[in-house]
Amino acid sequence: MKAEEKALVLDYLPRGRSSGYKTEPLAQLIGTEYFTLLEVIPKKDSDLKALEEVYVGKENRPKIDFIKRRIAFKDLTSNSLAELEKAVEKIVADNKQKYLDFYNAAQSITIKRHQLELLPGLGKKHMLQIVSEREKGAFESFEDLEKRVHLMPNPIRAIVGRVVEELEGNDVKYHLFARPPAKEHDFRPRRRF
Repeated sequence: MKAEEKALVLDYLPRGRSSGYKTEPLAQLIGTEYFTLLEVIPKKDSDLKALEEVYVGKENRPKIDFIKRRIAFKDLTSNSLAELEKAVEKIVADNKQKYLDFYNAAQSITIKRHQLELLPGLGKKHMLQIVSEREKGAFESFEDLEKRVHLMPNPIRAIVGRVVEELEGNDVKYHLFARPPAKEHDFRPRRRF
């Protein structure tokens, strides 16, 4: 999977974590392409604001000195948690066509499960209606989707809910939008016989 090019700021800690042994500025970000959660060290004199878009690609980064590590949902600060849904919603709203294409092209995962059913608020009836309607013609916008599918929950909010579920990682088997979390290695001591 490719690396993130841009990210939104979730939290900026100008003095770092209070529990940290080193007092260096720190920021937590969410990638705009794969929703990767990152912890970065900003450049000196960079003042980052919540939901500000910053470049994190491999070229010269104007505001970010280096990417410290990928983080898990449980590592997010309380400010990051408070901004997470707004950030995901902004990413989806800024890339409407990409997520509308998901509704137009979602497929079955197994014989009994469809990708659309993984979205919060969408069940088998909504999935069947969406598939039936898109056979008549692709959805032109989220408004068109809501108009053509009876009692359709907000399609952007459904995607935001799914992304947050995937980031939380509580027994998520399928990742539709977010990069799967890094595998934690098993550090249990080996038994000697």
